[in-house]
Amino acid sequence: MTAPIPRDIPDLPAIPGKPALKPSPVPATAVVAPLPRPAAAAFRLLVALAAAAGVTLEVLLGDPSRTLGYFAIQSNILLALVMALSARRAWTAGRPLPGAVLGATLLYVAIAALVHHLLLMNEASPFSLTGEAAAAPTGWQAVAHHTLHTLTPIAAVLDWLLLTAPGRLHLRQAGAWLLYPLAYLAFSLTRGELLLPGTPDRYLYPFLDVGQDGYKKVLGNALLLGLSFYALAILLVALDHARPNPPRYRWKTGFRL
Repeated sequence: MTAPIPRDIPDLPAIPGKPALKPSPVPATAVVAPLPRPAAAAFRLLVALAAAAGVTLEVLLGDPSRTLGYFAIQSNILLALVMALSARRAWTAGRPLPGAVLGATLLYVAIAALVHHLLLMNEASPFSLTGEAAAAPTGWQAVAHHTLHTLTPIAAVLDWLLLTAPGRLHLRQAGAWLLYPLAYLAFSLTRGELLLPGTPDRYLYPFLDVGQDGYKKVLGNALLLGLSFYALAILLVALDHARPNPPRYRWKTGFRL
């Protein structure tokens, strides 16, 4: 026989504290389908076109074998590719590119802009350009120059601040981002060794000019710059976790409220 059901159920003791919801392992995109972001796609496409146009002008107006060796040119080629892919994914409501790729691209174009404005074009810098290299460009050369060293870096920062979700960069990625500048250092020194002494632009940057300063000073310059680049990478990661979330786009839930 079963026990009779009591008419009066005693009060249960209250659960101490406020109930907390546990994080769900199911991603939000599995429940809510994202919408296309045409404004973000249009902005990123414009940035990609600007970077590609600047690189194309530099190559057409100069010596391609020399022009393509500059760090600013290579970083803008990467920016054009990444922004074009990001624009396509924003237009088709696809998953955004990995944060490591976006962070590396942002770091490289920021390095190119800071080195250009703070070291090469700054008369107070010990590495400022002299002679014909220091002359202000004119015509289409000026358009390409300002596009690659000022316009596209600012646009990349704006895209990161206003159109990209925060918290996607991680400190462990900062060291890996420096592999490309390290590879560029090896490329620059090898290129200089292969060219004959006295060749114009044998070393593309004055702080990497082994013929003038020797390997000891050049490697010292590279070490100081590498530490500065690593500090900049850490700063980007810290800002990525401290900055507010950009305006979110409305999502379709399938429910009528």
